[in-house]
Amino acid sequence: MRDGAARTRADLAAVTGLARSTVAARVDELLATGLVAPTGEAASTGGRPPATFAFRPGARLVLAADIGVSRARVAVTDLAATVLAEAALDLAVADGPVVVLDAVLAQFEALLERTGRSSADLAGVGVGLPGPVEHSTGHPVSPPLMPGWDGFDVVGYLGRALGVPILVDNDVNIMALGEHAAVWPSVDDLLFVKIATGIGAGIISHGELQRGAQGAAGDLGHIAVPGGPDTPCRCGNVGCLEAVASGRAVAATLREKGYDVATNTALVELLRSGNTDAALAIRQAGRSVGRVLAACVNLLNPSVIVIGGIMAEAGEHLLAGIREVVYTRSLPLATQHLRIVGAGTAGRAGVLGAAALVVQHVLSARQVDQLVATPAGVA
Repeated sequence: MRDGAARTRADLAAVTGLARSTVAARVDELLATGLVAPTGEAASTGGRPPATFAFRPGARLVLAADIGVSRARVAVTDLAATVLAEAALDLAVADGPVVVLDAVLAQFEALLERTGRSSADLAGVGVGLPGPVEHSTGHPVSPPLMPGWDGFDVVGYLGRALGVPILVDNDVNIMALGEHAAVWPSVDDLLFVKIATGIGAGIISHGELQRGAQGAAGDLGHIAVPGGPDTPCRCGNVGCLEAVASGRAVAATLREKGYDVATNTALVELLRSGNTDAALAIRQAGRSVGRVLAACVNLLNPSVIVIGGIMAEAGEHLLAGIREVVYTRSLPLATQHLRIVGAGTAGRAGVLGAAALVVQHVLSARQVDQLVATPAGVA
């Protein structure tokens, strides 16, 4: 019923193959929770017109936070992951978990107030972090860009403040979820690549997010660039893609040429001003990304590669460098129908994905079964 279409009990029985009595009982349970609401009557084929029902996404709210290295986006959504209120924050993740999470909690409260709802309406919270996360616990694991966060109990800290389920994942994973749900729902195999201070990938295969054995799948930034320079990387190795092609790496290259480029935003602004050196540096970064992605294309055979993160705001210069290498170095069969595109969610992929993570959890069969078994249902 989550597609929002109004249906009768007979419609649901026909779609599910369940007995009408079973469907009627389940509809009554869902009506009691508030997740489903009456929408009127269908056209009569003789006798009393049958009642119709539809999913009610506004029954509960979701809080979503996409925390990056230097900024965060926070939102309130409904159960269809529709953004109801949002805000951007300048936050340095290096300030530590308590400082950052307290700022996010304060913004959550402000956004709830803006929607006219309260914490009693919350279904859960989704959070994306810019580093490896053990998904089963929500604990960051040796994150290279997040001093003080290793092993921190994000779930417990936020849970004590909000009293609802907390789901935490790597920021690129939630971006992949958000872009897939919002822009490419019919694509089963998608690779989302975030290029910013770091570089990472979220992998959608057969329509499902792939996290790997320990949640470390998609750590693209620490693959060595074939034929690339031996530039030292913060992970302790040399020649990693992040050390060669991230926003930080490109900015460092331009500073060596005398340009005042202190941030990724300043780098993009320099490019937009028509600066040739910036255009060449960003295109070369795209080529380096393409060398690593060419191997990923041969291995995973995605239908779509989406490029996101602030460096994607460099537009065609970055994409041109990536496409130039991927289409020439990957197998023809793998690239026959491959599309390499910029993100289509206007910076919202992270919060949309964080919300989708929560929605998938709270509307799973198991959680709905628990909900209908609770006398109070949805408040």
